[in-house]
Amino acid sequence: MFDVAVTHSGTVNVVTTSNSGLPVEHWADRASDTIISVGNQSHPIIAEQAHAFKDTIRHVILHYMKEAVKSDRTTLIASLEKAGQQDMAKLLRAK
Repeated sequence: MFDVAVTHSGTVNVVTTSNSGLPVEHWADRASDTIISVGNQSHPIIAEQAHAFKDTIRHVILHYMKEAVKSDRTTLIASLEKAGQQDMAKLLRAK
């Protein structure tokens, strides 16, 4: 006699890019999708409110992620300048 257990691991999505990382918008979408899920069986009015809230959350996440990227870039530029790497700092500033 055997006991068999079945588990579900969820959905796996694969996204690729060429010569760059994924844009901040991708990560804001992923975060808002993870934080807020609207069921297919939800009442239409509740679903509409949930989608509007999700969109607001996405914009907030996007704003702060962009600020975090700018802040990190500033830190990298300062570190490069401190190490005497003016040319590399200039390259980062141009982005």
